[in-house]
Parts: sequence; C-alpha cells; structure tokens
Amino acid sequence: YGLPGKPRPRPGDLIEIFRIGYEHWAIYVEDDCVVHLAPPSEEFEAGSISSIFSNRAVVKYSRLEDVLHGCSWKINNKLDATYLPLPVDKIIRRTKKMINKMVQYSLIDRNCEHFVNDLRYGVSRSQQVGVSASFNGVCVAGVRYATFRFHPLNLPGQPVLCLGL
Repeated sequence: YGLPGKPRPRPGDLIEIFRIGYEHWAIYVEDDCVVHLAPPSEEFEAGSISSIFSNRAVVKYSRLEDVLHGCSWKINNKLDATYLPLPVDKIIRRTKKMINKMVQYSLIDRNCEHFVNDLRYGVSRSQQVGVSASFNGVCVAGVRYATFRFHPLNLPGQPVLCLGL
C-alpha cells in the first residue's frame, strides 16, 4: 500500500501516522483498511489537533488512505520486543468487535495509542504520553506507560475505565 519500497501492513500491525504535533495510531485489519479512534461527531474534524481534546471517541473502520489525511505513516509494532502479541485471529476478532462503539477518550491515559496496544498486546500503553505535556503554555502532568483496560461504554455491568483517540 502507498509508496514504492514501503512494506505492506499485515493484519494486526500497528500503524503510526505522523500528524502535526502528535501521532495518530490505527490497527491494520484487511484490504487496506484499519480500525482507529475518531471524533464522535462533526464537532471535531477527524485528523485535526482539536479532536484530541474531545472526551469521547468512536471506533471506526476506514480505508488507511482516508485516515492518513496526506500524512506520512509507518508500520510500528515497537512493543513486540516487550510484549508478546496476541494471536492474529484474536487481535482481528477483538478489533472488529469494537467497530462503531463509543468509548471514553483522554489524551493522557486513554488515547489512540493505548487503544491499539490493548488490541494487539492486551496491554494499553502509550509512549507518546510523557512525564509532562504543554498546551498553550499550560503544563499538565502525564503518566508514562499508563495501563488501563478498554471497554465499550454501552456494556451493562462493565466498569467504565475506557479508551483513547
């Protein structure tokens, strides 16, 4: 897919997308399509920096090309050296079950990187959330490598600890 010389993603691969100021993450499913977190409404434009300030997200199944918004990307399964990936059939089954679910989102502890790592490894972890982050001069404490379990908001009886964009 995409550029000559760029490896084609395989089902279960994590895709890192380089947006201005942050990285967006998706998980490759099949036929040049990925699952990723997107803003819940037209209130936030998908792929815009403003979308990361929403407190909810919807799990979307989209063509990789449509998610890129012209940005560069790479396959990035960087945590394979730390965590054993789940079997591919289980990754894809878990991923497809999440499509169209509304989930909680937090830039610090429930973002899109947490989401895809939970699907691939069973551990929700984000390396882009550092010790601190600054937005418009306001410094907020971050939690490096925070781990949370992801659950859809609409599962009765399930704790809502949930997800990120």
